[in-house]
Order: sequence, then C-alpha cells, then structure tokens
Amino acid sequence: MIQIRRTDSDNQDFRTLVVLLDQYLRQTDGEEHSFYAQYNKLDKIRHVVVAFINDIPVGCGAIKGYTGDLAEVKRMFVHPDYRKQGIAKFILTELEHWAKESGFSTCILETGKRQSEAISLYLNMGFKIIPNYGQYEGVENSVCMKKLLF
Repeated sequence: MIQIRRTDSDNQDFRTLVVLLDQYLRQTDGEEHSFYAQYNKLDKIRHVVVAFINDIPVGCGAIKGYTGDLAEVKRMFVHPDYRKQGIAKFILTELEHWAKESGFSTCILETGKRQSEAISLYLNMGFKIIPNYGQYEGVENSVCMKKLLF
C-alpha cells in the first residue's frame, strides 16, 4: 500500500530520492542538464511529498510558490523499480490538494520533451500545455503545462 507523507526539503528520504532524480536527469538532459539544474535547488522547499511502500521511500514531489496564486510543481520522481504502480498520480494528487489548501488556484510545471512518461502523466492528470514561461521561454527542450485547481 502506498503511503504519502507531507514534509519539507530537509527530509532525508526526499534528499536521497532527489539524488537519484538528478542522476536520471543528467542522462536524459545531456548537455542541457546544467541549465535545468540551476532552477532545481533544494533551498528550503516547504511543501514536499514523499511516497512510501512498506516504509521504503519510493517517490517524491514538491510545490513552490511561483507568483501570486500560482504554485510550481517541482522534483517529481518515482524510483525506477516502483514505476507503473500509480505512485506518481498519488504524489501529484497530494501536491494539488496541498496547493489548494495553501491558497493556490493553479499549478504550473516544466518538464523536458524527452520525458515522455512525465508528459503523459501530466496530460492524463488534467494539465494542459502552455507557452513556456519564465526562464523556460525559448528553451526548445522544455514543455510547460498548467492546471486549474477546483
């Protein structure tokens, strides 16, 4: 059974999963990795979710305030050994609930074009592709999305 825990970026399980995420992104992003890495620092993220199966941390995600009532989804990851079990949906759903509770009306995110599984997840969860925002404007490998929280 999947258990979801709310925490922050000081959580050691979250930090361990992020190391694995960054290793994965280093491979998929290739030469563009350093550009993306500068926007994925763990500077005191207050809204972090970690998923567990049998007390083993298997996935994570976070939200950060972007501007006004926009929350940005960050650091979504499920360990490869635990994929295809609906864990990412659990994480994203919990992040959306937490965003609403925190007064956000919309979630935005950026992912890479090479991350087809992530794109499929977000589209299946109701996100819509939007023009690239902020630091991702003009970045050809980026796909930006948003979802209104009801």
